[in-house]
Parts: sequence; structure tokens; C-alpha cells
Amino acid sequence: MSDLSTLTRYKLTVEDYHKLADAGILNEDSRVELIEGELIEMSPIGPSHSWMINRLTKLLVQAAGDAAVVSVQNSVRLSRHSEPQPDFVLLRPHMAQERRRIASTDDVLLVIEVADSSLSYDRGIKLSLYARSGVPEVWIVNLQDECIESHAGPGPAGYARSALRGKGDRVTFDAIPDLQIDVTALFA
Repeated sequence: MSDLSTLTRYKLTVEDYHKLADAGILNEDSRVELIEGELIEMSPIGPSHSWMINRLTKLLVQAAGDAAVVSVQNSVRLSRHSEPQPDFVLLRPHMAQERRRIASTDDVLLVIEVADSSLSYDRGIKLSLYARSGVPEVWIVNLQDECIESHAGPGPAGYARSALRGKGDRVTFDAIPDLQIDVTALFA
């Protein structure tokens, strides 16, 4: 019997992923995302995660106004083999008119991941994927430590600038200067 690491794996494309949905194999309740050609089961949503999604939805919609579209837990196509479902994506304003396509990297201003049990996965696999794909800025809302980890300046080796913002700090967003999050108020 062969070791699993020696077996050939089939790498799914975004088109294959959508065909699985069209065939009814995956549906809106399927908690999976396509990461580098593999279907990855997403962590269950716990009460703290839900609470933070609700808080951030209200704050982001108010703060972004017409400067961005706030997309909540929807897919973004990063490459031929990756279509994750971040908790939030702030999209360029023209995406409010798009009905026939999923957002791609060129449409993204900011990705926000809310992380509790998924913290190491979001910091490792997903953050690296976002950087290689050219996502300009990523925030990880760290529920365990009640802080926001911000990352900007994407490149093949990761993000050039990273900062940790805790209670007493504000997180600002370069693309929309008026968008600021008070970390203390966020976790209150």
C-alpha cells in the first residue's frame, strides 16, 4: 500500500468547484472553500465569531459608506485554484453593480478574517495566499487575544508591513482614511 504523500492528487479549478455546486454536490450550506485546488472544510461558527461578525458588519457599513462595498462571508476569486470565503471583503464601489461575477483580486481593497479556532490557519495558509495573490491589505480580528493584526504591502514572500493593534489603539485603512476601528470599542 502506498503512502498518501506518494499518491497523485487532483487539483480542482474554480470552474470545477462551481460545477460541484451546479450539480448539487455542494450547496449554500456547504462549509467549504477552495484553497490552492483543495476543498477545505471551514471551522464551525461559534457564538463569539457570530457576535463579532454582527458588530463588524454594522461598523464597516457605516464607516465605508459609498467608498466601498462591504461583502460579508462571500467568495473572492484569487486565482485559477483558490476561491476562499473570508468573513469580510471591502470591494471597490463598482462591485455594487456586478451581478454576474464573483469578486476577484482586482476588486478587493481589504480582506478581514475573524479568527478564534481558525487563528493559526488564517495567519498561516490564508494570509500567505492573500499576499501571493496581491490582496492589498488583510486584517485578522483575533478573538483569542482581543486585537487586530493588520498586514499590508503584499508580495510573494508575505506582507511587508504588519502591526498588532490592541485595546487603546485604532486601526486605520489606507484606501479609505475615514475608516477607523477603535479596538477597545470593538471588543466592548
